[in-house]
Amino acid sequence: MPIHPASLSDAELLASCIVERTKRGGPGGQHRNKTESAIVVTHQDSGVSGQASERRSQHDNRAVAITRLRLNLALAVRTEVGVSDPSVLPSELWRGRIRGGKLSVSTGHEDFPVLLAEAIDWVAAFDYDLPAAAKRLGLSTSQLIKFLKCSPEAWQMIQSQRVKHGLPRLK
Repeated sequence: MPIHPASLSDAELLASCIVERTKRGGPGGQHRNKTESAIVVTHQDSGVSGQASERRSQHDNRAVAITRLRLNLALAVRTEVGVSDPSVLPSELWRGRIRGGKLSVSTGHEDFPVLLAEAIDWVAAFDYDLPAAAKRLGLSTSQLIKFLKCSPEAWQMIQSQRVKHGLPRLK
């Protein structure tokens, strides 16, 4: 399977990105507009970006911007999965997170964007048929829905794509 950009290491991801340092307004005291602590990280191949400016530390904002970029890439970039070949399985990372038919990951964990991207890739490959995708992913349909709902943006995208494919919206 092709590698999703959200699954790249920080160094690999940043090598394919443009990092901008800027000043941003808002709360933060007198030092807020005097330093370039806001960070915008843009993935060159897709044009997807992540930004952070809520902290006074450029280093902290950079880490937050990279995390947001990974989430935005998970939502925007699709990679091909081998739906037609039943021997093609989800990634080792995905299979390692399944415990008793449930996916175990927190939304704050560094693996969350990668797992979200993989779930959306499989759902898209099955033309937004969640039961079929859930079966291949080793989850129940309700567990897949619960995971996708962890990201309201992902859930909204799945719902709109289902409508475009002539499928009903899910609750």
